[in-house]
Amino acid sequence: MLTLFNTLGRKKQSFHPRSQRLVTMYTCGPTVYSFAHVGNLRTFIFEDILKRTLILNGYQVKHVMNITDVGHLTSNADKGDDKIEKEAQKEHKTAWEIAKFYTKQFFQDCKDLNIIPPTITAKATDHISEDIALIQTLEKKGFTYKTSDGIYFDTSRLPHYGQLTGMSFSQLNKNLKAGARIKLSPEKKNITDFALWKFSPKDKQRQMEWPSPWGIGFPGWHIECSVINLKYLAHAFRGKKFYPKAAQTIDIHCGGIDLIPIHHTNEIAQAEAATDVPFVKYWLHGAFLNLPEGRMGKSKGNTILVKDIIEKGLSPLSFRYLVINSHYRQPLEFSWEALNNAQSSLEKLRSFVWDCLKDKKYNKRKINRAFALSLFKEEFKSAINNDLNTPQALAILWQLIDQYNQTKKHPTQAKLLSPMQIYNLIMEFDKVLGLDLKSVKIKPIPPSIKELAKRRELLRAKKDWKKADKIRNSIAQKGYLLEDTPKGIIIKPTKI
Repeated sequence: MLTLFNTLGRKKQSFHPRSQRLVTMYTCGPTVYSFAHVGNLRTFIFEDILKRTLILNGYQVKHVMNITDVGHLTSNADKGDDKIEKEAQKEHKTAWEIAKFYTKQFFQDCKDLNIIPPTITAKATDHISEDIALIQTLEKKGFTYKTSDGIYFDTSRLPHYGQLTGMSFSQLNKNLKAGARIKLSPEKKNITDFALWKFSPKDKQRQMEWPSPWGIGFPGWHIECSVINLKYLAHAFRGKKFYPKAAQTIDIHCGGIDLIPIHHTNEIAQAEAATDVPFVKYWLHGAFLNLPEGRMGKSKGNTILVKDIIEKGLSPLSFRYLVINSHYRQPLEFSWEALNNAQSSLEKLRSFVWDCLKDKKYNKRKINRAFALSLFKEEFKSAINNDLNTPQALAILWQLIDQYNQTKKHPTQAKLLSPMQIYNLIMEFDKVLGLDLKSVKIKPIPPSIKELAKRRELLRAKKDWKKADKIRNSIAQKGYLLEDTPKGIIIKPTKI
């Protein structure tokens, strides 16, 4: 049984999707005004593990992700500059060029981290007509009001506003005022009210703006996610037209914990006010990735990128390993030392997979190994189905490897699995872990390396250890290691 921690209710719950086979899943995508840093990407890795776990449990997953290429302002108070237009001015490019460039970079990072692409990727700028249609519905139902700078959602009209935070409407308003995170505009009725549509400034023309029934402007940040969810997963849109009564509840919605109090809370408000249908059944949120000195963030100027990892000669998948070695709901501290340790573990894992492929003819004894195989499979699935417990799942993988190494020393033990059985089992586990272990291949050793290894053996037979070590070092510089075993020399690539 798959159990997931549902932020809506704050407890682990058994997972029961609306359909027996198909899971509808939405993940908040990037705001493409800059590179995604590893703190952002931790969330996308957790969401990828979730999708792979759903597939493991026999579900098909319809996964939709937005690309925020307009409307995300520099302030949560619906004030300030559009992040993309601001970056365009800084880089002397158009807003469209900025969005296109950083969208491409984001997907390259995802590829480097072996993240499965969404079924549908939807840009905010491609859904302006749908935004307007949803806002018009909210307007007809009395949930909106107009100010000098835009059309706002009246949060006091929704009795359960703020339920995702675990606070009532009055508690949430009081909390925001006490924290002074958002200054109350004189025109706003409530501190929690938010912009659905922003008017373009009268003194300058924006690059990204559109006509609307209320005036030229652009959508608020939150409206895009509600619209894209309702169009592609809840099926409340037919083309550009909105049909509230057709809406269906979405199974899963994910993001970082920073999105709970404002963005996700406002998504719920818009969608449920418009449709009168529960918006999402399961809300999942990933914890922050921090630095020793505190939280990582673009505004702090302390971000670490995937390209920084590559430039240090490390694999991006070492970062993925680091992430899945921690539970997605627990804060994770990033350090280069921790990443180097993760790289070392990943290299050992890839080396073991290489050994399994190399030794595939070892241990052909016909014995019943089904019990041992099923036991590891059940333990792994039980771990990952327990709210995506990847640290425990990794521990089971290493337990499998350790047990194999121990029993290989004593081949008379009846439950010794063969190398290919181990390999196939690891490949099954990696369908969830996503460490790309299937890329490990046995490649022919160059004849020149084999010849050097033979010369070293002759020198060792003569006990000329100095010259033998010199050849070993020469082989290492060419990217190969020599392992002396009772069965002879094994030549292995340095990088597998």
